[in-house]
Amino acid sequence: MAAPEEQDLTQEQTEKLLQFQDLTGIESMEQCRLALEQHNWNMEAAVQDRLNEQEGVPSVFNPPPSRPLQGLLGWGYYLIMLPFRFTYYTILDIFRFALRFIRPDPRSRVTDPVGDIVSFMHSFEEKYGRAHPVFYQGTYSQALNDAKRELRFLLVYLHGDDHQDSDEFCRNTLCAPEVVSLINSRMLFWACSTNKPEGYRVSQALRENTYPFLAMIMLKDRRMTVVGRLEGLIQPDDLINQLTFIMDANQTYLVSERLEREERNQTQVLRQQQDEAYLASLRADQEKERKKREERERKRRKEEEVQQQKLAEERRRQNLQEEKERKLECLPPEPSPDDPESVKIIFKLPNDTRVERRFHFSQSLTVIHDFLFSLKESPEKFQIEANFPRRVLPCVPSEEWPTPPTLQEAGLGHTEVLFVQDLTDE
Repeated sequence: MAAPEEQDLTQEQTEKLLQFQDLTGIESMEQCRLALEQHNWNMEAAVQDRLNEQEGVPSVFNPPPSRPLQGLLGWGYYLIMLPFRFTYYTILDIFRFALRFIRPDPRSRVTDPVGDIVSFMHSFEEKYGRAHPVFYQGTYSQALNDAKRELRFLLVYLHGDDHQDSDEFCRNTLCAPEVVSLINSRMLFWACSTNKPEGYRVSQALRENTYPFLAMIMLKDRRMTVVGRLEGLIQPDDLINQLTFIMDANQTYLVSERLEREERNQTQVLRQQQDEAYLASLRADQEKERKKREERERKRRKEEEVQQQKLAEERRRQNLQEEKERKLECLPPEPSPDDPESVKIIFKLPNDTRVERRFHFSQSLTVIHDFLFSLKESPEKFQIEANFPRRVLPCVPSEEWPTPPTLQEAGLGHTEVLFVQDLTDE
């Protein structure tokens, strides 16, 4: 079994190692070195492969085959140097970690992301004119959310102000009419300078290797994913071809997501319609039940009212009967026919019956009224009328007759016929 060949790092390799660690965010120096060795110290290939691994897409760089092991001697040398290498890279990692706190990058503090975008737009238009793709005027997160909501491709452009190819790319490629037409018609376009905090923050997330840098992002498998990366100077026709290829290769994901959303929306609409129908049926049932309760309550109140009326009528009749009995008990004895002071009175009741009784001249007309009141066939309210002359006898106290007169004072003779007038309904 052969051991891997161990060599001392050159200054160029050390710089690549530190740069690779910055770009990928890998803390372990040993892991960074192994990754670079696997790609034969090709920085671009190693970083791209690392980003592809993070994004879940296949590697676009095929790593060269591992060098064959060269026997037990190589393994022995590797094991002897391992503690020294571990100590060296551990100290270097700690130093770099502390350096980040001592000298933080001012671009890492994002205070006005929208202001960064607007500032870049103004500087871009001042330098390259207004014939450019429509810039998304919002933060990177807002652009991601809109692209996700609208199911559109999002093209991200990170502008390197100090890079030698940025000016030519912006002037001749990005502002080319055919490129502008493609971008405006088929995708959202977000751009910012990496010298701005917002652009720097996005740069840390996308980890570009060089400039100009373009990344195509879309909703794939229900998460926003980088599906294409274009780095370095590129001509308009090539840019159009590559963007079109990326979109065509991933269009099925957007179509599938649209179909799923439509299905979810239809399911939601159907569920909403079912819920509305259920609520309408429930309200109808509740309304029917309410009406039934109201009808039952109305019948109950009606029955109670009828029952109360019956009880009131019974009490009234009972009180009336008790009053008749009291009046009857309080009547003075009927005079004998031989009494010269007696008066024979024949009463004609409303039901055409006749009642005859004798009274004494000295008795009040109230006695006549009490006698008639005590009869079962007499009405509850009545008045007594004499025929010759026709008049109403004041049998009960009134304002005109506080004390009803006696029979003699009322001008009644020894024999009289009096008429009882029913006043119950008046």
